[in-house]
Amino acid sequence: MKVKLIDQSQTANLYEQVADRIWALIREGTLQPGDRLPSVRRLHEQLSVSISTVLEAYRLLEDRGLISVRPQSGYYVKQTLLSTPEEPDQSKPPKKASSVNNSLAFQVIRHVQDADIVNLAGALPSMEMLPLDTLNRLMGQALRNHPIISHSYDVPPGCKSLRHEVARRLMDAGCSVNMDEIVTTNGTFEAVYLSLKAATKPGDTVAIESPTYYGLLEALEILHLKALELPTHPREGISLLHLENALQKKQIAACALVSNFSNPLGSCMSDAKKKELVQLMTRYDTPLIEDDIYGDLYFEGTRPKALKAFDSEGIVLYCASYSKTLSPGLRVGWAVAGRYQAKVEQLKWVINQTTAIAPQLTIAAFLANGGYDRHLRHLRRAYQSQMALMTQAICEHFPPETRVTRPNGGHVLWVELPHPFDSLLFYRQAFEQKVSVAPGVMFSPSGSYGNCFRLNCGLLWSERIEQAMKQLGHLTQLQTSALKLAES
Repeated sequence: MKVKLIDQSQTANLYEQVADRIWALIREGTLQPGDRLPSVRRLHEQLSVSISTVLEAYRLLEDRGLISVRPQSGYYVKQTLLSTPEEPDQSKPPKKASSVNNSLAFQVIRHVQDADIVNLAGALPSMEMLPLDTLNRLMGQALRNHPIISHSYDVPPGCKSLRHEVARRLMDAGCSVNMDEIVTTNGTFEAVYLSLKAATKPGDTVAIESPTYYGLLEALEILHLKALELPTHPREGISLLHLENALQKKQIAACALVSNFSNPLGSCMSDAKKKELVQLMTRYDTPLIEDDIYGDLYFEGTRPKALKAFDSEGIVLYCASYSKTLSPGLRVGWAVAGRYQAKVEQLKWVINQTTAIAPQLTIAAFLANGGYDRHLRHLRRAYQSQMALMTQAICEHFPPETRVTRPNGGHVLWVELPHPFDSLLFYRQAFEQKVSVAPGVMFSPSGSYGNCFRLNCGLLWSERIEQAMKQLGHLTQLQTSALKLAES
């Protein structure tokens, strides 16, 4: 067996590249559960990397729960990988548009700060993995260096130094954007809200992924918009055939989606499909609201392009923030609204006038000092490891018919049990045991996906989380066994 050579010109650490090569062989089936991995010396010679690099790569794969070491024998693919679950199929949502009422979401998410609860419901990063000490130091510097302006009102489009750094980093997403095209916001949610409000009017229908992020549903509800759910594949994203059909029939006024590593499915369209989507929306002169909050959290290769990268007519309203990678609490986001920029700036001013200046200066300073890429490498590696560990826990403790998504980025998993599994009952039972999950009905305006739920992989793996997964597995086993007994 020959392992693909390492590209030493890449920015990723060599040991991460070696680990990715081995993981690819496992994922593709070349290396099977129980197989012995190439020896450290063999990989050292084959890949022309140091022995310490190979050892570090194997330690990383151990941390991800993919391999194990046997004394005096070597490294082996873990046997538990034998039961890697199937992925869910493409969704089949209702064909008619729905009004939105998503009061359940707040009931579920309101407990995210409760220290007694193992929060696998909210898609939040673990505070231990964020550069909080550095951010706190930079915040102090911002307040000392700008003692007056930090306490003043800002005006749209926002802090110039932040917009400069955002424009620079958007090049990684394939976007050539001038900083004057960027409007700073209080997180991604406000960017999406402002974009929807600028591009639609009450009573309009918006095409969405199905399942979709509950925050988008809340924005649609507040703005008195209806939702048309599109069939969505867990890897390939929305069905462009169904979208075009809706456009032809003039059923929708806009489309809104998470472009890279969607929440909750984790889907990421190919560049070819992204280009086709933007061309389709351009042909029908219909706005496309893009939420790219997870774009920096890719596990392999290079950052996926944004839909905005293919937009030549200004129909894509691009929204993102640093809430998933640096700080959810600083609420630093932005919109690149294309032909809708003037409207978004006006709405931003009318709704809350300003985004606080000190957080903007803090994030701008962090981006400017060059530490963001190094931080992202560690964060992506941690999320990938935690996702692998959670998937293996599902394999070990959940019913064998359980289906789980396999995202290549982000930090959420979508879990599907056979009908008529009741994830709302499951959520309540789990909460009684101090574990919180996000039931599937939160992610659909029509109340679909009652047999599904979302899990957050953003928390550092620990004995507490491992125990929580055992508890969840036990509850799923109990309910599925009871359902089978009732059917017999």
